[in-house]
Amino acid sequence: LMSRSIMAQPLFKTPKGVHDILPEDHLYFSFIKKVVRHRCRQAGFRRISTPMFENIELFNRGIGDDTDIVEKEMFVFETKSGKKLALRPEGTAGVVRAYLEHGMQQLPQPVELYYIEPFFRYNRPQKGRYRQFHQFGFEVIGEAGAALDAQVIYLSHKINEDLGIADRLSL
Repeated sequence: LMSRSIMAQPLFKTPKGVHDILPEDHLYFSFIKKVVRHRCRQAGFRRISTPMFENIELFNRGIGDDTDIVEKEMFVFETKSGKKLALRPEGTAGVVRAYLEHGMQQLPQPVELYYIEPFFRYNRPQKGRYRQFHQFGFEVIGEAGAALDAQVIYLSHKINEDLGIADRLSL
C-alpha cells in the first residue's frame, strides 16, 4: 500500500515556473528553430550565442537600474569570489557586449545578428509564462534607419507566415 502511494507521487518535480520539452513537443520546437534559422540566413543575419549568465552590471547598465527586470525579475547569484552574476533575462545586452568585446565594430556595418536561446526571469509563473523560456531575436547594430526597421519587421512577418500563424497576428 505504501509503495503505491510513493509511485503515484513523483519524488522529483520540475521547479515552479519551468517545464520539460517532451519528445512530441520537440517536433514543434525544432520546426520553429529551423524556420527562424532559414529566414535569418536568407536575410543575411548571422547567429550568435552568448553565455547563459553575465555580470549583473551588464543588465544594470543595458536595461537600467530601475526597471522591473533588474529589480524583481532576474535570477542573481554570487560566485565563491563574491562576484554577482545573473542568468540572462533578455538577449540585447549580451549581444551588444559581444559586439563591443570582440571588435565587431570593425566589420562592415551594420552587423546583423540573430539568436535562439533560453532566457530566465523570476516572475510569478502564469499560464503561458515561464521562468525559463526560449526566445529568438534579431539585432542590427552599427547603423540606424527606417529601412533596417522595415527589414526586421518583414523578416518577423515571413517567419510568422512560415510558421502558419501570420493570420492570427496583427502587424
